Amino acid sequence: QLRLVESGGGLVQFGGSLRLSCAASGVTLDRYAIAWYRQAPGQGREGVSCISSTTSSTTYADSVKGRFTISRDSAKTTVYLQMNSLEPEDAAVYCYAARHTSFPCRNLYEFDFWGQGIQVTVSS
Repeated sequence: QLRLVESGGGLVQFGGSLRLSCAASGVTLDRYAIAWYRQAPGQGREGVSCISSTTSSTTYADSVKGRFTISRDSAKTTVYLQMNSLEPEDAAVYCYAARHTSFPCRNLYEFDFWGQGIQVTVSS
């Protein structure tokens, strides 16, 4: 069972920035593909971004391209989602998803481990 600690959510003004983190303890994430998903009230879950394990290649939803950046730290224990130019439409509960795999993100449709989620609120 992989459990990561999510942090970084909160309230930000339109156009502001937040950085979400999911951090491992006692294990490295270099063999895990990590994704961020979000779900706004009354809407379905949306894949936001993903970073592959071996190549660290990344994917982004069209709605966040150019504004969000996913990355890993050098110790391979934390994955970040830097969110810039936030809009009210970005407000949602964000959670990580992880899968122990060497498959690139573009070939991943299922994840084995999920976070509980953290709230991101954007005021207009």
